[in-house]
Amino acid sequence: MLRAQRDTLALKCAGVEEALARRAVPPSTLSLLGLVRHVADVERRWFRQVLAGQDAPPRFSSRTNPDGDFDGAVPEPTVIAAAHRAWHDEVTFADTFIADARDLDVEGHDAWRGTVSLRWVLGHLIEEYARHNGHADLLRERIDGTVGM
Repeated sequence: MLRAQRDTLALKCAGVEEALARRAVPPSTLSLLGLVRHVADVERRWFRQVLAGQDAPPRFSSRTNPDGDFDGAVPEPTVIAAAHRAWHDEVTFADTFIADARDLDVEGHDAWRGTVSLRWVLGHLIEEYARHNGHADLLRERIDGTVGM
């Protein structure tokens, strides 16, 4: 299910690179590129920080700029390439972590949620992607009229 949700976001972003940073509606900074940057940070947080215990700060947001993933999503080729590369890197790490886990009861500690299992993180990520894929549906329709991909 997580793979299907990831694939859906990739499909929504395919073929419209020149419009990935187009904002939804003012004053929102929501964009397809912002979503890619956001889910890269989300995957990084849950798999690298929480489950693997790595010191891996977010790539695109911070405590001083919590919306940096969306605010920094600008239509520059280097920004777009960096976002795709970051998302790919985080998905690759997560997939390897999942494949190497002894079972779904592997646990990590989150300062906000407390102890969480790999099972819980997978459910949360499916929900996170599904919610944002709804946003991606609307953003893609606004860009080129494509619906129902």
